[in-house]
Amino acid sequence: MNKYVLSVLVENHSGVLSKISGLFSRRGYNIHSLTVGVTEDPNVSRMTIVVAGCEHMLEQISKQLNKLIDVIKIVSLDSVGAVYRELALVKVAMNQANQSIITETVNIFRGNIVDIDIKSMTIEITGDEEKISAFIDMMKPHGIKEIVRTGLTALERG
Repeated sequence: MNKYVLSVLVENHSGVLSKISGLFSRRGYNIHSLTVGVTEDPNVSRMTIVVAGCEHMLEQISKQLNKLIDVIKIVSLDSVGAVYRELALVKVAMNQANQSIITETVNIFRGNIVDIDIKSMTIEITGDEEKISAFIDMMKPHGIKEIVRTGLTALERG
């Protein structure tokens, strides 16, 4: 199975997300990740939808999405013609023994420490899926308390 990234411009009003996610669930397609945010036009939102499947499934999804009145434009993105990013917040157990190691690792990955107390550190990290996963793997030995990931967001290059 291949992963496909769809950038979908939709009208920005209530119920659109529900219609689109309903379309996927009615057809038995799983959404790997979904991010939504308003664009430079406050009346338009951009959805970045990542799905796993075959080209036939992608074609069917695109046809069904195009039938929805709220959908303005659909673009299938690839890693060469687009910029992909993800954000993660990772809360790691911290003590005096591992604080400097965690801080060094955060710097190597160009992350930011966004919160710290005597028992934990919360780190913000952005990048592609592989970078986020590699950072999480590096933090596992220290004891990860919580993780939240945004899912992929993407824009066409140029």
